[in-house]
Amino acid sequence: MPKSEETRSLIVTTAMRLFTENGYDRTTMRAIAAEAGVSVGNAYYYFSSKEQLIQGFYDEIARLHLDAARALLTGEPRFAERLKAVLLCWLELAEPYHRFGTQFFVNAADPESPLSPFSDESSAARNASIELMREVVDGSDVKLDPELRAQLPELLWLFQMGVVLFWVHDRSAREKRSKMLVERSVPLLARLAALSRLRVFRPVSREIVDLIQDLAKRD
Repeated sequence: MPKSEETRSLIVTTAMRLFTENGYDRTTMRAIAAEAGVSVGNAYYYFSSKEQLIQGFYDEIARLHLDAARALLTGEPRFAERLKAVLLCWLELAEPYHRFGTQFFVNAADPESPLSPFSDESSAARNASIELMREVVDGSDVKLDPELRAQLPELLWLFQMGVVLFWVHDRSAREKRSKMLVERSVPLLARLAALSRLRVFRPVSREIVDLIQDLAKRD
């Protein structure tokens, strides 16, 4: 990793730890810079605000998730197992930041916020996650309605966002209820996806495709 990327990653990791330990509002850019061992000016060079640091966290965890999840997909053709591995991998990576999860998702829930997962600013992390879901689908043995196949990665990303929202509110030990949600819902999703190839279910899958395309349009 280039030195600049190492520094950027260090600042993000340090910020997330301090946000978790001390709270978002009580953590200053000066404190983050001091803890990371960089100058305040250097910290502001990479991130102009604490809000941008959270955006940096999105990008960082998306990168880490991509690298870790791809290794889990190697040699596994079963669709349900591939999807389950990817989602459980995200939960494992995000676990150290669970205490801070409520804070940054309060901001992300605002549709006008650049921290929204649907914002232009979040496009890099969002697109990386959707492409990972595309690898889950394309490398699997699942048989699908061709039109649904093209839209399924985005649908799976939306499902992941639902899992993340559940995780934010999960107060069970080590978020075991979130893991149970993944373990038990993914096989159901896999069955529904497989049904799309049957002629009797194709009108339903086409309606889903049309809905996704309409929702993706911008006024």
